[in-house]
Amino acid sequence: MDFFVLALWLLRLAFLAVLYLFLYTVVRALLRDLRSAAREPGAELGRLVVVASTGDPPPGSVFALDAVTTIGRDVNNTVVVDDPFASGDHAALTFRGRAWYVEDLGSTNGTYVNGSPVEGVAALGFGDEIQVGQARFRLDRARR
Repeated sequence: MDFFVLALWLLRLAFLAVLYLFLYTVVRALLRDLRSAAREPGAELGRLVVVASTGDPPPGSVFALDAVTTIGRDVNNTVVVDDPFASGDHAALTFRGRAWYVEDLGSTNGTYVNGSPVEGVAALGFGDEIQVGQARFRLDRARR
């Protein structure tokens, strides 16, 4: 009976050691991934290049895009356009799946893609031009 109790305790301790080894391996892998993600800046999804503008931002300016990027005159937007024809919250660019979309946020003067007005949500391709007020932007691929 003593041998059975001793074997049972050894089995329990071995199981606990294997369990802790597994947890240590998982935590170490997670920390390694977090450290590598912190070292490398987040991958750009795309860029918005200012093609033409009468005020800020000046032509040639480049903005790195997030999954949701807002454009408008309000300072809380990702891309602030200093243009009297732009609304406070004019348009939103969103990255869904593998495609970009632009949505007019109820602006007074509308949002245009390649010269055509946007009604609701419109799909974008790289190279398309978005007009907000008198400012025009080109959607470009991210730099690698």
